[in-house]
Amino acid sequence: MFGFSEGSVRTALSRMAASGELSRDDQGWYELQGDLVLRQLRQGQSRAAISTQWSGRWRLAIIGPGARSAASRAALRGALLQLRFAEQREGVWLRPDNLDSRSQNKPWQVADGQCTWFLAELDLPIGHSDQQFLAGLWNLERWASRATELRRNMHALMAQLDQRDTAALAPGFVLSAAVLRQFLADPLLPQELLPRHWPGAALRADYDRYDATYRAALGEWLTHEVPPPLPLSG
Repeated sequence: MFGFSEGSVRTALSRMAASGELSRDDQGWYELQGDLVLRQLRQGQSRAAISTQWSGRWRLAIIGPGARSAASRAALRGALLQLRFAEQREGVWLRPDNLDSRSQNKPWQVADGQCTWFLAELDLPIGHSDQQFLAGLWNLERWASRATELRRNMHALMAQLDQRDTAALAPGFVLSAAVLRQFLADPLLPQELLPRHWPGAALRADYDRYDATYRAALGEWLTHEVPPPLPLSG
């Protein structure tokens, strides 16, 4: 379907298994593990866009003093981005306090090891709006533009998928991955702070329909085209 040779796929699977990204059973079936499972979990959470009632307060992460290795700095930046914080200036990250409180997952553990946490209320100067402040933290206009583009692309492929056009499966898979990446980039702001006509909910509703149609088309293709699996070596 994607134009990959069997040898290339075997090599990729072997390397992923060796690096701990996949596990393999005796029958040759592979399953995600490690960080890829965590990323899959984050994708599912991003798709659901679950948030809590916002009290108006912001959660601040102040990076502790002292020298840190490049690896520690990179790990912290990655963890805070995964937690949907934005960097207001060097050493200060923040976001509205409308997501689940700290848990024992890896990003929070990394952040807890290097940050001190505060809950604060935003007190903007006279004449400054929330939207102006948010624009310095997230590029909401770019996210909305990309979301609208992805919605158009899904609508264009839906007719082909409804007709079970196998030519749409490969580009449809790539498009699905792009939508999931878009969900991960959503800051999940409270409704009170979102711009008018924010396309987040519409993108998720469209993707629910698209994903169901794609899975049905892919399932039919697998039933008719894919032979029983054989044990894979390597």
